[in-house]
Amino acid sequence: MEFIKVKVEGIEIEVEKGTSILDFLKTYLPDKKKVALVAEVNGIIVDLKTKLNQDSEVKILTFDDEEGKKAFRHSTAHVLAQAVKRLFPQTKLAIGPAIEEGFYYDFDREESFSTDDFEKIEKEMKKIIEEDLPIERFEVSKEEGMALLKKLDEPYKMELLENLPEDATISFYKQGEFIDLCAGPHLPSTGYIKAFKLTSLAGAYWKGDEKNKMLQRIYGTSFPENKQLEGYLMRIEEAKKRDHRKLGRELGIFSLHEEGPGFPFFHPKGMILWNLLIDFWRKEHKKRGYQEIKTPIILNEELWRRSGHWDHYKENMYFTKIDEKDYAIKPMNCPGGMLLYKTDVHSYKELPLRLAELGLVHRHELSGVLHGLLRVRCFTQDDAHIFMMPSQIEEEILGVIDLVDYFYKVFGFDYHVELSTRPENSMGPDELWEKATNALKGALDKKGLFYKINEGDGAFYGPKIDFHLKDSIGRTWQCGTIQLDFMMPERFDLTYIGPDGEKHRPVMIHRVVFGSIERFIGILIEHFAGAFPVWLSPVQVRILPISEKFMGYANRIKEILEEHDIRVELDERNEKIGYKIREAQLQKIPYMVIVGEKEEANNTISLRSREKGDLGSYTIERFINEIKEKVKNKQ
Repeated sequence: MEFIKVKVEGIEIEVEKGTSILDFLKTYLPDKKKVALVAEVNGIIVDLKTKLNQDSEVKILTFDDEEGKKAFRHSTAHVLAQAVKRLFPQTKLAIGPAIEEGFYYDFDREESFSTDDFEKIEKEMKKIIEEDLPIERFEVSKEEGMALLKKLDEPYKMELLENLPEDATISFYKQGEFIDLCAGPHLPSTGYIKAFKLTSLAGAYWKGDEKNKMLQRIYGTSFPENKQLEGYLMRIEEAKKRDHRKLGRELGIFSLHEEGPGFPFFHPKGMILWNLLIDFWRKEHKKRGYQEIKTPIILNEELWRRSGHWDHYKENMYFTKIDEKDYAIKPMNCPGGMLLYKTDVHSYKELPLRLAELGLVHRHELSGVLHGLLRVRCFTQDDAHIFMMPSQIEEEILGVIDLVDYFYKVFGFDYHVELSTRPENSMGPDELWEKATNALKGALDKKGLFYKINEGDGAFYGPKIDFHLKDSIGRTWQCGTIQLDFMMPERFDLTYIGPDGEKHRPVMIHRVVFGSIERFIGILIEHFAGAFPVWLSPVQVRILPISEKFMGYANRIKEILEEHDIRVELDERNEKIGYKIREAQLQKIPYMVIVGEKEEANNTISLRSREKGDLGSYTIERFINEIKEKVKNKQ
């Protein structure tokens, strides 16, 4: 009998070679077995049924771990696919991954699914879960896999298998009569799934290509406990109420039109909000030594080839011809910033040079992924490019982190940080990427910030730090980013004159704080559910005269408030006061000023707050001072 050493939970145990992780847990860690879903063995994520055949370091993964959660939901996607195949046998399977908050599966079926089918599908899924079917992995050759999929009549799976490398490990998973081509890992059995819900239905092109067939995508989510599912569904209902597309229309902030899909229209109130954000942005950047620039929207093909965008980003760009020559509408601001830097000779004494730009960019997005202001085809980036000496890298990164931290605190956002490393589609030598990545890590470590590493998710020209905001109902949004770039200064032959009188190559930071003004407005609408703080509200006060008789006094108050730069509306309609108050509440206006005979006689106002209701009688001066104090403190 041969034994191996297994290190788990800080202890080392000798076990018989070939022992499965599940059996190991049963014997040595029975409490951990209750919550274990998959495991990491010597750095590789595997099923719990995997047999240990060599000395191994094992980490048990639960639903609290990202990979555990992913496996749990991926297995639920297989249960969904099995239920659909049982109910609608002619349906063809495409793909069914786990995603951030659940899972989906893409199906090809002649008849359209509807949400009315969900009840029937969920009933069959429950049956499959109650059957507690063992989920078994088996591996085959590519030839055997193709023969199996041909027998199962699964053309999409055959296409996926055909595109795998010849030396790839080909694995399938089986539960009862259901078999699926899949890399795994998966739960030990269907009975592990305790709570699930199908949530929505959408169309999706095969492989995300609009030239391919449109498939039907069923979304769902799942959890180990019912109370977790109930909490999630409550959050989804709250998110629906906060949907920025609905609120944006109702509050007169923005609209979307079929004549320009992905190109938002901002209304007068939306532009007030927009300009408040821009004014705040400009003021804070000026304090920190940034200079604002503006570069053209359309630049020639040669520039985009030089920058690397032509080779690495072309499919996301829009093009045009001018005087029979090819031009591109900019998807990013950086090449224009390079040209501007090259306009002058720079001394080391000028560095760091911080150039900020509110630049309108256009990026092609498939129509299926467009989503209000959160995913658009044109948006304004609050960009800045910092040109510096290598010795200034850490200090400048720390400065940007401080700026981002200040901005997000003003808006009431918590955030977490992720570090994204070199992607496959990138440019430049490994040593420069390593140098840039280590510089970002060093700054984060010095700041004492916890960060997660996203392997392969950097920009094509450099690694980046991403800031993910957490909104009032717990959702996260990626907004700010810091990208360190040694490549573009090289490509554009950027230089500065050093203390030695010689030319040297600067290093560059690309960074955004809001990310996109449009997207940030969408996030703010949902974060505040349209009830913006006083300083950000497009309308801060609505005056409600009790009757037409008091319109003159109402107008005088309006003029006084406007003199103090308070954003005010007067409701002149001949409606009952209760109706006017309800309308103002629906419009999420922070303050309602009610005026009638008593108020006019005493030269006062009756004040209502959006949150607190009736605040009683106020002098106009006291009210103005309170609003000004809130605006000053960004409340």
